[in-house]
Amino acid sequence: MRQRIIPLVLLAAAAVTISCSAGKNPTGPSPLPEPNSTINYTAVAASDGNGIGSSVPCLPFAGLTDCPNGKGYVYVAASQLRAKGFMTNLTNLSVPTAPFVASNSTLITIFAGGNDVNVVTGALGAGEGASDQVGYINAQIKAFAADYTTLLNLLRTRAPSARIVVLNLPNMGAMPFLASAPLAQRQAAQKLSVGMTTTATNPLTAQNVLVIDMMCDARSYQASTYSSDGFHPSDAGYAWMAAEVVSAATTNYKSPQSSCSQMTLVP
Repeated sequence: MRQRIIPLVLLAAAAVTISCSAGKNPTGPSPLPEPNSTINYTAVAASDGNGIGSSVPCLPFAGLTDCPNGKGYVYVAASQLRAKGFMTNLTNLSVPTAPFVASNSTLITIFAGGNDVNVVTGALGAGEGASDQVGYINAQIKAFAADYTTLLNLLRTRAPSARIVVLNLPNMGAMPFLASAPLAQRQAAQKLSVGMTTTATNPLTAQNVLVIDMMCDARSYQASTYSSDGFHPSDAGYAWMAAEVVSAATTNYKSPQSSCSQMTLVP
């Protein structure tokens, strides 16, 4: 039986809510938060939301309201928002789940896809798509894009005034955890992550979604960005992600690049 990618709506997604005046356009971002306003930040994610790989990870449900010393991007982003003068209330529900977003949310962030790439490359290694691996990979990219659309529509319906920020994927074929992997596996990971970024994530800018461009940022490929497992970010990596989340949440953020050399790092 042909294995299908894990549906995005069942994967980890980071969802945040922020209290400020609601926007009027359900397909556009809400206004930027007023200085010194209150931000109610709820994160729903997987291991990245708990800071796995950092020097101070926080256990799921161990601190639903906060983990003050946590080095994961959720906790660092909350600290940075407070440093900017926002009264920030954090609830971290970082477990693999569909996102449950409050209807009054005015800011939502999503970071998903890394687990999908690993599932599909694992399936390829187990013999899936043996007669047409490129076709199999393209089908999984298409499925991911469809799931992303389903997720976005769910969020738009649930929280029509939300400012939506997503993080695209880096070229996973060039990440440290695959450095010693067979070339075919690295090539598949590259094709998947680049395809997901260019097909599912980056085009969302046309729908007034803000995209943090991890694919074309050189920091995605620095060893210092990752923990010892080469997959989860290090303290430095999480700090970088947090800073970009805060910038996208509070400023007029830049658009992602449509192409870059990082998309073809694996020969």
